[in-house]
Amino acid sequence: MNLPAALFTPSWPAELELAYARHGERTTPVQRRHLGPLRVQKHLYAEGPEVCQHIIVHPPGGIAGGDRLDISAHAGENTWVQLTSPGAAKWYRAAGVAHQDLRLRVDAGATLEWLPQETIIYAGAQAELHTQIDLHGDARLFYWDIVALGRPAAGERFASGHFQAALDIRRDGKLLWHERQRVTGDDGLLDSPIGLDGQPVFATLLVSGELDAELLERCRELTIEGVRGDLSQLAGLLVARCLASEALKARAWLIALWRLLRPALLGREAVPPRIWST
Repeated sequence: MNLPAALFTPSWPAELELAYARHGERTTPVQRRHLGPLRVQKHLYAEGPEVCQHIIVHPPGGIAGGDRLDISAHAGENTWVQLTSPGAAKWYRAAGVAHQDLRLRVDAGATLEWLPQETIIYAGAQAELHTQIDLHGDARLFYWDIVALGRPAAGERFASGHFQAALDIRRDGKLLWHERQRVTGDDGLLDSPIGLDGQPVFATLLVSGELDAELLERCRELTIEGVRGDLSQLAGLLVARCLASEALKARAWLIALWRLLRPALLGREAVPPRIWST
C-alpha cells in the first residue's frame, strides 16, 4: 500500500542572542550567540563609547514559509544599545507560516533603541511576528516598526496571505502596551477609512517618557508628502502612528520625530546610523 507523501515545508530557523554590560564609560557586548543565518556586524561607537550600535543582518535576504527568527537582546544596567538593520526585511509568498519572535530586556538605567528599516510583506506571505519588551526600573525605550503590505511600485497589491503581529511592553511586570494586529489579503481594512484607507504602509513609534505640550505640538506639525500621522501621550509612553504611500516616506517621518524626541526624552542629539544612507 502506497501512503501519500507527507507535506514537506522547508524551513531555515535562526537565532540571535545579544547582551550588553557597562564597563566604565563604555557599553560593551558581552554575549553574541547565533544559530543559523542571523548575525550582527562589528559593533560601532559612532557617538562615543557610551552608545553601542549593532547592525543585525539576515544574510538570506528574505523570510520564507517555515522559517523562524528568534532574536533577543538584553541591555544591562546603565548601558545604551542601538539596534538597526542594513535594509528592508522581506517576507516572501509561501505556502507555510513564517515566524519572528523578538524579546528585548532593558535593565534599570539603560536605554535601548530598536530602529530597524521597513518590513515588506509580499502578497501571499504568511507572516506572524511577536514582540515582548520588558523594562525594569527607570529603563528607557525608543522603538519603531514600519510595515509595507504588498509592493505597490511593482503593481502588487496585498491580495492574499496574512500579516499578524503582537506587541507587549511591560515595566516591572506591569503591562504598559498590549497590541494585536491581523490583516489578511484583500481584507476590507486595507481600503476602509477606519483601517489603512488605501495606504500600503503603516508605522508605529513608541518611546518611554512624557512630552511637554509645546514639543508635542511641534511633532504634530511635521509634514511629509504622502504621510498622515499623529501622536498620543499616554502615562509614561508616547505613541506615534502614520499611514503612508511609501515605506521611505514613513521612515522619513519617523526619523524626523526621532530627531526631535531623542534630545528631549533621552538627552542626546540624534545621529543617524551611516547604514541608513548606504
